[in-house]
Amino acid sequence: MIKAAVLGATGYAGAELVRLLAGHPDAEIAYLASHSYAGRRFSDIYPGMRGVVDTVLSEDSIEKASECADVIFLALPAGLASSSVTPEILSHSAVIDLGADFRLHDKDTYEKWYKTEHHSPELLAQAVYGLPEIHRRSIAGKRLVANPGCYTTCSILTLYPLLKHGLIRKDTIIIDAKSGTSGAGRSEKVTSLFCEVDESIKPYGVASHRHTPEIEQELSEAAGEEVVVQFTPHLVPMNRGILSTCYARLKDGVTEADVAAAYGIYDGEPFIRIIDTLPETRYVKGSNTVDISYRIDGRTGNIIAMGAIDNLVKGAAGQAVQNMNIIFSLEETTGLSVGAGSPF
Repeated sequence: MIKAAVLGATGYAGAELVRLLAGHPDAEIAYLASHSYAGRRFSDIYPGMRGVVDTVLSEDSIEKASECADVIFLALPAGLASSSVTPEILSHSAVIDLGADFRLHDKDTYEKWYKTEHHSPELLAQAVYGLPEIHRRSIAGKRLVANPGCYTTCSILTLYPLLKHGLIRKDTIIIDAKSGTSGAGRSEKVTSLFCEVDESIKPYGVASHRHTPEIEQELSEAAGEEVVVQFTPHLVPMNRGILSTCYARLKDGVTEADVAAAYGIYDGEPFIRIIDTLPETRYVKGSNTVDISYRIDGRTGNIIAMGAIDNLVKGAAGQAVQNMNIIFSLEETTGLSVGAGSPF
């Protein structure tokens, strides 16, 4: 059995991770920590887990976690992972960081977008970007995995085949993405209150959202040259889910058959469905699945590629478990749902 530790276990992503690990046939929870709720039972914070996970929460300590865990999941605010992960920790435990500290290859880019110091830039070269459908071979056996962000997972996977096969003009990419409120985290914020969110939709982080350089980094690698995108996220009044609608101009002569062949790169991927209908977040809710569809507008010459995920599963905890499965040579789908939590 893989012994797992979760730091930041009572945030939304952390709690979803605990739920998935509790049902994983090849893993057991060895250590749960929460700065806000240390000393209380996990099931006191999330009563739906009574009798399932009644573990008493510890104070966040990656050192203590490394003494008892084969893998440590970090669901912590930006800056904390880079100040706590060390070569010694990695010699004891694999680390999967659900935060942003090891996602970007360049320290200066990280500090510019996240407005905080990166405390262990020497580890950036050791970290692998944990998007399995693209970096599966690099993840296997790795000790430090940077779990991708939710907007980025959806947007990158939706656009990746088009750039990998050189089908779109890289200077025309616009990403219009929408997320449920759980993406903002569990901490108290006026902008996340029910009365502030319900019956409304709003853009935020316009031309400044932190996931932008992460998307550009991975799409640039796919294209083999620098890619700059226009990314605008929106908050919608639902609990969970992300829908990314991506626009780009097709290169001259590109046909629908070319596009279909490009998306064939995902054939056999257990968590990606290329669908004929338009994606909806309700059909991936609770699952680790990505639904992707596209339409070509013959009038404008644009392609509209659309992707939907559950931001807390494929966009966070589910992908983290998928990465754990790869690291420890388990079947990738172990402990994860490939169908929605509800059929409607």
